[in-house]
Amino acid sequence: MTSSLITQHFTPPLRLADFKLAAFDMDSTLINIECIDEIAAAAGKKAEVAAITEAAMRGEITDFKDSLRRRLALLKGVPVTALDEVLKNRLQFNPGARELCAALKTAGLKLLLVSGGFTYFTRFVAAELGMDFVRSNELEISDGTLTGGLVMQPWGEICDGDEKRRMLLECCAAIGCAPSQAMAVGDGANDLPMMAAAGLSVAYHAKPKVQEQAMVVINKGGLDRLLEVLTQ
Repeated sequence: MTSSLITQHFTPPLRLADFKLAAFDMDSTLINIECIDEIAAAAGKKAEVAAITEAAMRGEITDFKDSLRRRLALLKGVPVTALDEVLKNRLQFNPGARELCAALKTAGLKLLLVSGGFTYFTRFVAAELGMDFVRSNELEISDGTLTGGLVMQPWGEICDGDEKRRMLLECCAAIGCAPSQAMAVGDGANDLPMMAAAGLSVAYHAKPKVQEQAMVVINKGGLDRLLEVLTQ
């Protein structure tokens, strides 16, 4: 075991064949940015929005829904073209994201992208990585600008930590596997509910609270470092 992987709360080896589902957070996990912060940059409000994002991800703001609504309100009036600029010029995949997802799919796992971010970006990320299931928030747009609100979807309005956990369990049921056969990968406090429900929890360059509770912690290198603790 390398020093850049800190393992906790399980006895090796972990067999890749024992898993059927892998659930991933998006912002700062699969991709290098927090999309909402970059949208805020277009409105000249990045520092204010990013401060709320950081506090929420660290678990210092415990109500994710409230923190998201506060940030969205600051984005009212931002042109939708700002979303395209973020997607084209700022969003990049984190190292090892493509390699890990490809390896998991080759091993027969289904992939879930479950994000407190936005469908404008999850659609792109999901298509690029071959995700089988996706859940995220839908920005409300009117006359080419953000309203500062979200669109109600059949499952609800806001994908928070509890919704991430519900979606993981729903996908497990859909493919006929136990939650113990799922792994969950994230970096922020709103990932903890799904990580607690999964058989394997992975913190990737995560906030301290998340590292403390994860079974595998990756602090150096890419996401594909996870493959080092999963035997074939």
